Amino acid sequence: MAAACASEIVALLNGGQQGHAGFAQNGKEFRGLLPADIAILVRDGKEAQAVRSELSARGVRSVYLSDKDSVFAAQEAHDLLAWLKACAEPDVERPLRAALACITLNLPLAELERLNQDELAWEARVMQFRGYRAIWRSQGVLPMLRRLLHDFQLPQALIARSDGERVLTNLLHLSELLQQAAAELDGEQALIRHLAEHLALSGQAGEEQILRLESDEQLVKVVTIHKSKGLEYPLVFLPFICSAKPVDGSRLPLHYHDATGKAQVSLKPTAELIAQADDERLAEDLRLLYVALTRAQHACWLGVTDLKRGNNNSSVLHLSALGYLLGGGALLTESAGLSRWLEDLQQGCEALNYSEMPEASEVRFNPPRNEAILLAPLIPKRKAAENWWIASYSALRIGESMSAGSDEAPESPQAQKLFDDERLDPDAPREVIASGGDIHRFPRGPSPGTFLHGLLEWAGNEGFAADRQSVEDAIARRCNRRGWEGWIGTLSDWLLHLLQAPLRIGAGQPPVVFEQLTQYRVEMEFWFASHKVDVLKLDELVRQHTHNGVARVAAEPVLLNGMFKGFIDLTFEHEGRYYVADYKSNWLGVDDLAYTEQAMEQSILDNRYDLQYVLYLLALHRQLKVRLADYDYDRHMGGALYLFLRGTQAASQGVFFTRPPRELIERLDRLFQGKPEQPKAEPAWEQGVLL
Repeated sequence: MAAACASEIVALLNGGQQGHAGFAQNGKEFRGLLPADIAILVRDGKEAQAVRSELSARGVRSVYLSDKDSVFAAQEAHDLLAWLKACAEPDVERPLRAALACITLNLPLAELERLNQDELAWEARVMQFRGYRAIWRSQGVLPMLRRLLHDFQLPQALIARSDGERVLTNLLHLSELLQQAAAELDGEQALIRHLAEHLALSGQAGEEQILRLESDEQLVKVVTIHKSKGLEYPLVFLPFICSAKPVDGSRLPLHYHDATGKAQVSLKPTAELIAQADDERLAEDLRLLYVALTRAQHACWLGVTDLKRGNNNSSVLHLSALGYLLGGGALLTESAGLSRWLEDLQQGCEALNYSEMPEASEVRFNPPRNEAILLAPLIPKRKAAENWWIASYSALRIGESMSAGSDEAPESPQAQKLFDDERLDPDAPREVIASGGDIHRFPRGPSPGTFLHGLLEWAGNEGFAADRQSVEDAIARRCNRRGWEGWIGTLSDWLLHLLQAPLRIGAGQPPVVFEQLTQYRVEMEFWFASHKVDVLKLDELVRQHTHNGVARVAAEPVLLNGMFKGFIDLTFEHEGRYYVADYKSNWLGVDDLAYTEQAMEQSILDNRYDLQYVLYLLALHRQLKVRLADYDYDRHMGGALYLFLRGTQAASQGVFFTRPPRELIERLDRLFQGKPEQPKAEPAWEQGVLL
């Protein structure tokens, strides 16, 4: 039946090329028959394999579409598992030999034998798979598998095989599924176990695991009847429509329904239960027959013959849905009676045609070659690079006296603090005094500065309301790890005082106490777009509108284009206003007298923290604009609080507070959006308006 069906399809397709078979409609041009116009409906993969094999032998390409066929059931999935094992442990001989000998790679036997004899050749393969492991760990499993495919020239080798495109499609499909799974798994072995588990359950295919089409080419579709529900095809072939799998009690458990329609199973069925289960099987076959017969838009071919099972000469055609309909459930006593059944069915109806099954032939189908010529590639007239990058405050280079910035935005608050402290005081002494004194003697440098920031971050995450016992415990754990046991008491006193002190935040505003804060965010990360921002223009605006325009070191020219990123130590709400706070571990002098408001302002100017707090307030300004329906800068924006951590017990409390004017923040907002400066208001008489 498969051979006869394939031969008939080849004859039709050749007729389509010659203009003898096709579709003609009034007012439309005749169109020759194409492989994509044909569907072959089958019950299972065994039937599909039979007809696809015959089609392939005659040069007709096909694709099998099933609602159950999982890509993990393919041979390529097992070979892929062997590759992963070898890539994960390239120095272990057994998995590497298994990977190199797998069917999909199809290495010549002479090459495999050479690996047994030539140590240099074997070592080269080991180094090759070590390279795959490095790619896997640095870039992911998908780039690694693509590299392996190209190193072994699999695309070129597979495309020459009749089933090569299917194999390559499966490999790429599996690679994508593994890449998706790797995002939720930790390490190579976890991914290997994931694939092994799916191979064990290959019959249970999820929606994303169903086999994909090889390509968008014109292919004959071999489809299960179940999957064809609701679909239509111009021409349909049903070569195995007379097949049946009657229930005889040999397969257990037996499935049936009781009188109430409830599903039941039995491990010891009686003859009555077997007969009932077979009746239910026949009813399902009749439903599938209806589905199969109603899929064709124009014509449907049915393969009908008298079937016998084993050495038994009696017909079993009546057990199939079609045989049951043809004979009304009666047994076909002789093969010649089938012709009478079919003639009675036809009854002069022109829509039905009964004829002898065509003989199988060796005639091949030669699809037309694609003669399309690739056009010359389009060459872009401009450079692809847009100088798009992610910048941060660390990227702003300030004069020649300060160390250079960094083109890479910090990935964490700790990385940002470490960079800022390095840029602030790169030559600070790194030695740590064993016994503690006051906070002014606490070590200087990037690591101690980050340590102090970490204490305040911990306090914020604890609600700023920590008691002395918890504060001492937290500080002791951190100091003990660094050998700073002598500083536990000093730092505990310092932190408790800072959390409980009322900090002044500008004239007319009530002081803020950290341990009384309820609305705040610790280390709030922000991102906002920057459209070709000239840092020189940015710097000019900041110097003009802050600190009474006093002179300070200018920023170096750089273009911010892409995203601007940063971390704000503390963002909080107090009495209806919103503030940003930044902790500075700068050492200004040997005692509290060094931390005057003038000294702190000079430190801010020397280190250009004015640029930092202005950008932080811009981020907060943008956030409040989208979160508060009635947002107004003058009413809601509190300002920036710079807390010099070593001066918290000075008369100034180590607090420098500032609130830049509204005009500056709004002009910077437009600058980062790439918008031009707003024009100055024209006189009323120039606008033609009388006031």
